[in-house]
Amino acid sequence: MQTRPTSPKSLLATRFRGFLPVVVDVETSGFNAATDALLEISAVIISMDEQGLIFPEDPISYNVEPFEGANIEQSSLEFTGIDPFSPLRGAKPELEVLTDLFKPIRKSVKATGCNRAILVGHNAIFDHSFLFAAVGRNQIKRNPFHPFSTFDTATLAALAYGHTVLSKTCQLAGISFDNQEAHSAEYDTIKTAELFCNIVNRWKELGGWTIENQADSL
Repeated sequence: MQTRPTSPKSLLATRFRGFLPVVVDVETSGFNAATDALLEISAVIISMDEQGLIFPEDPISYNVEPFEGANIEQSSLEFTGIDPFSPLRGAKPELEVLTDLFKPIRKSVKATGCNRAILVGHNAIFDHSFLFAAVGRNQIKRNPFHPFSTFDTATLAALAYGHTVLSKTCQLAGISFDNQEAHSAEYDTIKTAELFCNIVNRWKELGGWTIENQADSL
């Protein structure tokens, strides 16, 4: 019986115990993942160089059609500025969006020798809950993300910079942040990815994690 060859573990895989960090941000029509629509989703896969420093890949972003029967809170639309039914959005159904989104993530999981992806988000439980609600609605079986573990940049930012608001924390970290661009899934994902890389790399530079001590632990 032939077995499928597995990819060798990369330095990135050993850094996060077999998890591939993927930054995700969603924009929605409310706060209830079970009833409110997923309107935008963006993801940034995290990579690592030979020195053990992580960096973000290009964002993968989609506008999403509200699922049938979804609740639409007008206050949420006013906050985000999204018109869910505008034909200019080029929105696609949830199933098509998630199928396309998961393909490059699964490919990266395999290429790096990771076991699965882990969602990185700013107040990550919100993004995780909407993603998994959409997965459940569409009965998607091959979800690359861990079902309950996340990396939360709000928590990391509180440790590293003493603040939890994304815009303020980015400023403290020396990362440019345009409040006019905020509250689009793609922009917030890019900035969250930059912040995550900033904190993880800063910890490495302070001696909290090195390639050498990682090798010793394997």
